Amino acid sequence: MADLKVALVGNPNTGKSTLFNLLTGLNQKIGNFPGITVDKKTGYSKLPSGKTAEIIDLPGTYSLYPKSKDESIVFQVLADKNNASHPDMIVLVADSTNLRRNLLLFSQVADLGIPMLLVLNMADMAKKEGIDIDTDKLAERLGVQVVNISARKGEGLTELKQAIAQTTAIATQNNSISAKDFAPIAIDAIKQKIGTDNDYYALQVLHQHEHLAFFTEKEQEEIEAIEIGNGFDTVKLQGEETVARYKHLSKVLTDVVTDTGAEKKFTFTDKLDSILTHKVWGFLIFIFILFFIFNAIFSWSSMPMDMIEGSFAALTEWGHEYLPAGVLTDLLLDGVVAGLGGIVIFIPQIAILFALISILEDTGYMARVTFMMDKIMRKFGLSGKSVVPMIGGIACAVPSIMSARNIESWKDRIITIMVTPLVSCSARLPVYTLLISLVVPDEKVLGFFSLQGLTLMAMYLISIIAAVLVALVFKFIIKAKERSYFIMELPVYRMPRWKNVLYTMYEKSKTFVIEAGKVIIAISIILWVMSTYGPSSRFEAIDKKYNTIEATSTDTVQLASLERDRSAEKLENSYAGIIGKTIEPVIKPLGYDWKIGIALITSFAAREAFVGTMATIYSVEGSDDEAVGEMRLRDKIAAAKDPETGLPIFTFAAAFSLMLFYAFAMQCMSTVAIVYRETKSWKWPIIQLVYMTVMAYVAALIAYQFLSP
Repeated sequence: MADLKVALVGNPNTGKSTLFNLLTGLNQKIGNFPGITVDKKTGYSKLPSGKTAEIIDLPGTYSLYPKSKDESIVFQVLADKNNASHPDMIVLVADSTNLRRNLLLFSQVADLGIPMLLVLNMADMAKKEGIDIDTDKLAERLGVQVVNISARKGEGLTELKQAIAQTTAIATQNNSISAKDFAPIAIDAIKQKIGTDNDYYALQVLHQHEHLAFFTEKEQEEIEAIEIGNGFDTVKLQGEETVARYKHLSKVLTDVVTDTGAEKKFTFTDKLDSILTHKVWGFLIFIFILFFIFNAIFSWSSMPMDMIEGSFAALTEWGHEYLPAGVLTDLLLDGVVAGLGGIVIFIPQIAILFALISILEDTGYMARVTFMMDKIMRKFGLSGKSVVPMIGGIACAVPSIMSARNIESWKDRIITIMVTPLVSCSARLPVYTLLISLVVPDEKVLGFFSLQGLTLMAMYLISIIAAVLVALVFKFIIKAKERSYFIMELPVYRMPRWKNVLYTMYEKSKTFVIEAGKVIIAISIILWVMSTYGPSSRFEAIDKKYNTIEATSTDTVQLASLERDRSAEKLENSYAGIIGKTIEPVIKPLGYDWKIGIALITSFAAREAFVGTMATIYSVEGSDDEAVGEMRLRDKIAAAKDPETGLPIFTFAAAFSLMLFYAFAMQCMSTVAIVYRETKSWKWPIIQLVYMTVMAYVAALIAYQFLSP
């Protein structure tokens, strides 16, 4: 049991979550706040006094007046003393480089009368930018302890823990605003009604009682009656309060903050923004950056990928040579190792993708992309805030869909959720790169850009364009008159934190391998069994057929190919082959054979399973043929022939048809689950699954029929 409950409160992007991780280390867990799908992060920290503090990381918010579902949680927790997360004290985390904006939230929270202290994070950044803060004078004027820290460097943590252990006082906020001045009669009535002596708490109840579940239906009606009876205008009074607080904060910060580098800092940022956010040059630069990213994914990863692929091929060859022949060896090498190798090979590309995205975010450039896309998005029925989930979708749709909670408009939020899975995520990357390497030559365009890299970028652009066009359709289907507003502060440009970039590369690559690996290994084992075994009557007939041929044939060439033909026929008549053959008539018009059909089915668990499935199938098919067994996965797939026509299975038309299918199809059960969780209805995920599957099939059909000779 914890001796003390501590809530971390602060604006978004103040380093609050980084501080939470520092305080709690590995001793943390993620759940949900009761009755709502918003994430609740809690952990435990040992204080110098010997006491244990339970740390609760509340969602980031700019003020106590919520603009989204996540932000509404903050006041709900702070207002309800019976809430399991209600804190004994508050640690308000502020950005030292933008103190005035951050102190608006501080001044509101302080007026609730809960013991608190103020943490000035990014102290090192402030010093570097020429910002000097007189913390003693600030502490005196606010009536709280003020602690300087740098969460990303781990500086000031000991002092912070000491301050947490010592904090018992409520902030005094000398000469602060008087909440009662805004609605004196209504506030007195609420104070009497709910039994509080805190004016500001009563004012917040008037503003937000609809969000407070601890009030009974009768109490809600009585509070509403007080509002109406006193002509309480919540929008007008929120505006008046905000203006009054900023006036007060201007006095508080007089002679407290000295910014000697402000002019230099903003001159550089403004000059750079005049180019990077220009309505013409800004977009051209963004396209060039995309060229660079996707060119790097192919160019920089080729050597480590070849090494990984060669290592797995050598491991498989060594295993077949030295391990005892039998079912277990075949399962290990042709099932588990082959399937896992099909995923591990893509670690270099995943690492490069996330490293470059991390650099763009850390420097502040990604915020500019969001800003530039706002006007375009609005024309297609999306909010500027929709850009964040959609760009995040390049990494993974699951957290991106969760981030759509910050979109105030229900209509904009639903449309964003419905189209975000169309944006090509990292799980599609292995599929794209495998197929592109098969049918697109490794040549340079203009002597610099890789043709394969340009093709990969085209696939990502196609997915984004498709998402925007589908959003336009939903704009007219979903009827709602809500308007949303896009307000965002562009950060100053900073050098990327290289340690953070390396950590992101490591974490994302590890997550990709572990999360995808678990699915791939399970699928590989099941698939190997289904591909190795089949109805006994069919297998007996095949063995009888080939044994007869072996006994009667004297053709050495024919005898040499018999084992390979026997393996291929057994695979075709295995349980997996029967399933593939069953759906083959449906997928044949798309240019796919029954083996690809099996991969399409297994991919519904996870898109990455396509590569692992193909690796397992071709390993099983070639396991009895030494030459084929020693071939690498790409070589095996490239050598695959249609038994009827003798032509390659993976032609240019078939490969692009397959890439388009994977670009548009849902094929991710995790995304289906998260859409259900966020919408609290099966209606939306079912609609999403159906429209994406139809869209994928039609696009793949058109591409194959159009590109086929």
